[in-house]
Amino acid sequence: MERMHSESYRKLGLNISYYRKERGLSQMQLADKIDISRTHMSRIENNDCAVSLDVIFSIAKALDIPVCKLFEFR
Repeated sequence: MERMHSESYRKLGLNISYYRKERGLSQMQLADKIDISRTHMSRIENNDCAVSLDVIFSIAKALDIPVCKLFEFR
């Protein structure tokens, strides 16, 4: 998928995956917490789709981290 800001979406997905694993959650468990499909969760983490701010806010809340942590690209 070619789109603007692809590298930022990739880093966002990596951060979501990092914090999810740090919390000991599977993609399915996190997806269930925020009411999306596991497939959608996988696509977000793997930079295969754009993601809305509503979903980002829900992910941060479910992971119990500030939203800004998801955007700390290293």
